[in-house]
Amino acid sequence: MDLRLMSAEATAAERSAVDALLGPPSRSGEGEPSPPADRRVAFGGYRRSVESRHMLLPALHAVNDTVGWVSAGALNYICERLLVPPAEAYGVAGFYALLSLEERPARVAHVCDDVACRTEGGTGILADLEGRPDVHPSPCLGQCDQAPAVFFQLAGEEDAVLVGATSARVVGVLAGGPVRDFPPVAPQVGDPSLRLLKRIGAVDPTSLEAYRGSGGYQALARAVELGPDRVIVEIKASGLRGRGGAAFPMGIKWEAVARSPDMPRYLICNADESEPGTFKDRAIMEGDPFAVIESMTIAGLAVGAERGYLYIRAEYPLAQSRLQNAIDLARAEGLLGEDVAGSGRSFEIEIRRGGGAYICGEETALMNSIEGKRGEPRNKPPFPTQVGLFGRPTVINNVETLINVLDIVLEGGAAFAEIGTGASTGPKLFCLAGAVARPGVYEVEFGRTLGELIDLAGGVTGSGRMGAVMLGGAAGLFVGEDHLDMPLTFEDARARNATLGSGVVLVFDDRTDFRDTSRRIAQFFRDESCGQCVPCRVGTVRQEELLARHLGGESLDRDLFEEVARVMVDASICGLGHTASTAIRSVIDLGLLERSRG
Repeated sequence: MDLRLMSAEATAAERSAVDALLGPPSRSGEGEPSPPADRRVAFGGYRRSVESRHMLLPALHAVNDTVGWVSAGALNYICERLLVPPAEAYGVAGFYALLSLEERPARVAHVCDDVACRTEGGTGILADLEGRPDVHPSPCLGQCDQAPAVFFQLAGEEDAVLVGATSARVVGVLAGGPVRDFPPVAPQVGDPSLRLLKRIGAVDPTSLEAYRGSGGYQALARAVELGPDRVIVEIKASGLRGRGGAAFPMGIKWEAVARSPDMPRYLICNADESEPGTFKDRAIMEGDPFAVIESMTIAGLAVGAERGYLYIRAEYPLAQSRLQNAIDLARAEGLLGEDVAGSGRSFEIEIRRGGGAYICGEETALMNSIEGKRGEPRNKPPFPTQVGLFGRPTVINNVETLINVLDIVLEGGAAFAEIGTGASTGPKLFCLAGAVARPGVYEVEFGRTLGELIDLAGGVTGSGRMGAVMLGGAAGLFVGEDHLDMPLTFEDARARNATLGSGVVLVFDDRTDFRDTSRRIAQFFRDESCGQCVPCRVGTVRQEELLARHLGGESLDRDLFEEVARVMVDASICGLGHTASTAIRSVIDLGLLERSRG
């Protein structure tokens, strides 16, 4: 960091933004001496620095939200308040794509040009608005069912998302126009068989009274009656596996943390839904936020945690607003706080916002982000259930996984296990987008086939003939028509060398330019690698280069491609490197590059 920047001063607006978050600064005479002019001495000691470091990302957001960027003076002031070395704070601020360290316009548009939006007009918007300093390309915004999407950062105002965007509407917002909120698409609204989606589109998501009127908070009352041990017994009996991609048994995580002698313990809801093609958690958070808060509360009481963090991606402003409203109303009714629902036990929930980093969906990278560090994954073991957030035992589950808890507590684990199949129990949410008639989030029991699911969404549109389906997101793979008969279960997907991943079912017709699609996926992993480990940092770049040369007319060096992929799988720290080559390999194996036009 340039030493001249060390003397930069924060503006009054920047100081006010930080002080509004952290409280007024200490003054001399209140137990601490005045800060020295040369800023080379920090008072308060190492302990205070460690205790306050977790507020670094929120403080950076506070300034960025207020003035549109983080200046050197603002960074200096944050470092003074939190006792964070400027070089470390700069490294954190520079890690997140949505934090700007350079002055920029007060209104900025991030136009999605990822695999779903680029075929629905995203690239056209970027072409029309090329050269504007307030327009930037963006990876997936989690709005694939309403593509193309644009995320707006509005300094001094609430951020917003525009769906079904056009170039003219983007220009209008950048000129000061409003953005209207759009409710989540609920194609199955009114279906009496729904469990996870039964309230979306049918119950006011901002009303605690409406939520309770539809059965809300009965599960929390039942969980208090059962007690922590019995709740965990029911979770284990349910056979519920994680819905984020790894499919790890939820009950094992909960039991490990509950039995740990170490305190405090923590709960994290991973709502950093950044996998391209995925939007199911957004639909739940926007359409049924109280269910998320109730589920987190049950989990926190079960594992003995007194604080839970809900880490949500910054590109979901409506979801964040509705979740904060749900937290506030629940607290006011005694459903959070010192005495949760008369249980005599304490539990609080705090929302933490990401900053535009796909890698922070990885559980340990997410924890580092909360702690005020760069969002880089940790080596495992130790696992989060042993050494997690702030070095303490931690349960981390995603949104879809957690809301299954409500039915399990009310009906019992055995009843839940009867739904679906033996190794894949319960209902499952899938994100249908692309060339389908009715895109949106769909709920089915495990065991329905891929073809049946696509038919449920109205079948293939465009040419009417399927080209391929991307299963599980960019970290998943492409499959052809020969997989339409595949039952959607963990075990059947594994037997067919496929994956359910995060529930993405992105359909492409046979006119799709898979050359462009595969290049975008390679670029995505190149850009989103955190760069911490060499196999992934270098491997994703080399993979993109190999593909680019092949698309430019050279024959593909398949041996080199496989060697790069193998090194990433064997030696990368986290799942990004492990899965960076799977989708591209599947495109090559299916011969989609040769069949594509253009």
